[in-house]
Amino acid sequence: MTLVIGALTIGLILSVLALGVYISFRIFDFPDITAEGSITLGAAVAAILLVAGMNPFVATTAAFCAGMAAGSLTGVLHTKFKINGLLSGILVMTALYSVNLHVMGKSNVPLLSATTFGNYAEDAARALGMTGSMRLLGWEVSVRDVSILVAVFGAIVMTSVLLDRFFRTHLGTAMRATGDNPQMIRALGVDVGVMMILGLGVSNGLIAVAGALLAQYQGFADVQMGIGMLVWGLASVIIGEALVGVRSLGLSIVGTIMGSVLFRLLVAMALRWGLDPNDLKLITAIFVFGALVLPALLAKLRWRKPQVAHA
Repeated sequence: MTLVIGALTIGLILSVLALGVYISFRIFDFPDITAEGSITLGAAVAAILLVAGMNPFVATTAAFCAGMAAGSLTGVLHTKFKINGLLSGILVMTALYSVNLHVMGKSNVPLLSATTFGNYAEDAARALGMTGSMRLLGWEVSVRDVSILVAVFGAIVMTSVLLDRFFRTHLGTAMRATGDNPQMIRALGVDVGVMMILGLGVSNGLIAVAGALLAQYQGFADVQMGIGMLVWGLASVIIGEALVGVRSLGLSIVGTIMGSVLFRLLVAMALRWGLDPNDLKLITAIFVFGALVLPALLAKLRWRKPQVAHA
């Protein structure tokens, strides 16, 4: 049961990453590689501030601002300097590796003695009279693990609601329209470049928050922790679309969160059944490839069936 709770917690934390990837990948149709640097940037900024004694919420907010700056820089390179979107993300991601090392001062920053959101969650559980361990569905689990899971779930619900509300405002609607039809929104007098910069900023801000939360949950920030995270986010978005079957904003957000949690559970099960951790990235890439190709194959099969029946 501890394995399941841990997988659910990490899946929920990384759903914030998936939401950021959803914004760039689906709303703006922008292949943003910056994500792999932004998640580490968020972890690095939060870790340094936490070690210095900063409040976890302030540290996480600072991580969001740092990620937003990184995403906005990618947007500026693409819109103002006319650099290909993919290359813009690669340039910023490459630069962020050195930036992250300078922020942390070393390749790994432990948070064992720092106060994190996990300590706040445990204190809240203790205030309710819950200490040590408890029975959950017949299994004995740690109160700390359960309290952190509940806290993360509440944070994700609040984030998804705020994101849904934001994209229904005038600014959010303009950003969504920019991704759908930039020519139309330009004709209405909206600066497409500014919308793109803001959108990528919000996207990478969320990704940095995921890094900050992940560092606090795992107890360390590492300069290599962003490797492969973009594929994780894409996998979550694709699985979410397969689960909800529609692309309305609210359901897409819920589907993306569900996709991240389900994907993490599948990974945990595979590791439990003996999958070599060295093969995890390869298996993830193969899975994403299958998820991208399978819908087109199924649609082709459905299109051919009526013709066969008619003949």
